[in-house]
Amino acid sequence: MESVKKMVAEKPVVMFSKNKCCMCHTIKTLISSFGANLTVYELDELPNGLQVERALLMLGLRPSVPAVFIGRELIGGANEIMSLHLEGNLVPLLMKAKALWL
Repeated sequence: MESVKKMVAEKPVVMFSKNKCCMCHTIKTLISSFGANLTVYELDELPNGLQVERALLMLGLRPSVPAVFIGRELIGGANEIMSLHLEGNLVPLLMKAKALWL
């Protein structure tokens, strides 16, 4: 889990993804559409991708991707991000994390 903590420590919004994951693509598109400064780690491209994926599973994520951290806090996967968006709470959360400015 230390590797995940280090990867999210310096970035306002971090997403762990896999290239062939359609929900990952959807969430990337949604967050990017607001102009957010999104850092994406593709687990299937990282040398330590399996280790990072195991750490995400240990954090309780099922499935392991997409996994979104905003302001160094684990927000969750696609369901949590879509719920925040539909409730009108995603943009304020991104602004609070200094991931976008409106």
